[in-house]
Amino acid sequence: MAEKSLNVSDNSVIAIPLRNLIAIIGTVAVAVWGYFGVSERLNFIEHELDLQMKDIELNSEFRIKWPRGEMGSLPDDARQDMKIEMLEQEVAKLKDVKSEE
Repeated sequence: MAEKSLNVSDNSVIAIPLRNLIAIIGTVAVAVWGYFGVSERLNFIEHELDLQMKDIELNSEFRIKWPRGEMGSLPDDARQDMKIEMLEQEVAKLKDVKSEE
């Protein structure tokens, strides 16, 4: 069998059926669309993770500082403290009255 020489130059012609060319272009388009879809989804998930980590850090700070009173107190806590103080004063008065009898 005689060997054909393969000459490739800027004038070379390749014959490909049109349906195959359209299929190749379609496959490449779907692959590119899929790649960018996955890439965008990964970026979105990473961004959500960053936001959640910030919330977790703030939550940890709140969890540590709130019981110590470093983050302020609720208005209900202030009312409760006033009521306790008032009860302490009443108990002290009752003790004074009891000791006088």
